[in-house]
This record gives sequence, C-alpha cells and structure tokens, in this order.
Amino acid sequence: MSYTIGQIAKKANLPPSTLRYYDKEGLLPFLFRSAKGIRIFTDKDFELLRIIDCLKKAGMPIREIKHFMDLAAQGDATISERLELIRQRQAMVTIQIAQLQQTLEILNYKAWYYETALKAGSCAIHDNIEIPKKFRPVYRKLKEK
Repeated sequence: MSYTIGQIAKKANLPPSTLRYYDKEGLLPFLFRSAKGIRIFTDKDFELLRIIDCLKKAGMPIREIKHFMDLAAQGDATISERLELIRQRQAMVTIQIAQLQQTLEILNYKAWYYETALKAGSCAIHDNIEIPKKFRPVYRKLKEK
C-alpha cells in the first residue's frame, strides 16, 4: 500500500515537517517519488520510520542514524557494523534505565515524605517516625556526603 506524506505522518504520529527533515537528511534513502516529485511512502517505509524513531528515542544523533541508514543501504556486508551500533545503543539505554530507576526511587521516597508530612500537617513528623524499610536505602544515599 502507498501513502502520502500526510497519511504516513498521521499513521506514524509525526508531523510532516519531521518526515521532510528525515528525507532531507538522507534518512529515507529508499523513498520513492512520483513524476511530480511527491514523496510516496510504503508499508516498508513505515517500518523504517519506526526504527528511526526508536533510534532517536534511544538518544542516537541524526548524523549517526544517517550512518546506520547508509550502512543498511550497503546490504549484508555491513551487518556486523550495524549490530555494533545497535549494541552500543543498547548499553547506553541500559545505563539510562538504571539512572531513571534511581531517580524514580528518590521521587517515590519524597512522595512518601510529603504525603506523611501533609497528613501530619508538618515535615517535623519525620523527626519522630521510622522511615519505611523500602525507603531506607534511598534515605541513606541522600544523606551520604
């Protein structure tokens, strides 16, 4: 099936300007154009847009995504290079997830802290109550110097 830029933008939940930018930057090397120069997208292009979106969300810069797409255009001879780029990004995302988990733990602790204070009417309540076991590691980490 084929799609106009407006149709694929809606399907991919991206603004048409983003798709034009991707095309301008060379991220859509297989994109077909009509005789009038109108971009025609296919289901395969939609799959490619999902991969580009994933790489962007994983923090890969446009320049590096372009390199990845260039490698893909070269075919099977570049499989190992593409795999290495994906593995590098996996490692970075794994680190980001761990950092976000630590951030979430602190936010959960602070939510408990302020919920407890709100019920008591004062943050001073924490001078006289025991911190729940699940928040103790976070509390200790916050108090480290």
